[in-house]
Amino acid sequence: MSGPAEKDYHHKPVMLEAVLAGLNIKPDGVYVDCTFGRGGHARAILEQLGPEGRLLALDRDPQAVEAAQELAEQDERFSIQRGSFTMLKALVEDSDLLGKVDGLFLDLGVSSPQLDDPGRGFSFQYEGPLDMRMDYESGQSAAEWLATAGEREISQVLFDYGEERHGKRIARAICKAREETPITTTAQLAEIISAANPSHEKHKHPATRSFQAIRIFINRELDELHEVLAQVLEVLAAGGRLVVISFHSLEDRIVKRFIRQQVRGDDLPRDLPVTADMLNPRMRAIGKAIYADEAELRFNPRARSAVLRIAERL
Repeated sequence: MSGPAEKDYHHKPVMLEAVLAGLNIKPDGVYVDCTFGRGGHARAILEQLGPEGRLLALDRDPQAVEAAQELAEQDERFSIQRGSFTMLKALVEDSDLLGKVDGLFLDLGVSSPQLDDPGRGFSFQYEGPLDMRMDYESGQSAAEWLATAGEREISQVLFDYGEERHGKRIARAICKAREETPITTTAQLAEIISAANPSHEKHKHPATRSFQAIRIFINRELDELHEVLAQVLEVLAAGGRLVVISFHSLEDRIVKRFIRQQVRGDDLPRDLPVTADMLNPRMRAIGKAIYADEAELRFNPRARSAVLRIAERL
């Protein structure tokens, strides 16, 4: 199966300067970009690396990998592996770099090129096939799932991953509509949701939360975030940095909780007479959450929901 046609979308890396500062790049260091996308952050990292530096990358989107392979042909310090970022530890082990990585970068969620390509089916703003898979060559599409999922399951997904209060009404409307005709396009689904959603949030399309929830579910985004964070401590060298950009409160909550747990250390009963060092802390938080400034928001409005967090391996 060939993928949707790739258009020349202008990609704007979110909070680029803050990401580079957070990674604290050493010219001879080893770094992993777990979400290559279209390589905006990766190229900037390579610019700060010397001849001995290395950058490994992962992405499960075939179009992203195609773009990355062109970069790999031009720069021997860079390599790309197609697959989910849950492959992080295996990738690093294969390169004999376990425990030697100086920085990990995760740019979570869907990329601008994916959103802007109607053929990928991520956005309710464009007419296109209802797909939503980050890897359109494997797994179940949104249309396939919605064709068979039960009303209760759809409702639960909308609530759990989109925090959609009207999930039951929307799920009921979806199940009723599919009895008359298959739901195969983004426009169909957006229209069904809009008609079923009784309260329209200001400055937000009524289908926003539902589309987000279905996309997160189809791609197992929160499950995979938990899986990759569980690998971070083994992968990073002492002093190595973890830098994560989240665009959704559920993602950010997972990242924030992970960093807090590693900073606190072992989970011992509170009444035990132990010092902070005896709790075996494994990371330290670097500063507080960082948000895009007004200057960036003027040229890149999608950065408005971005939250960047940084932690360092002890």
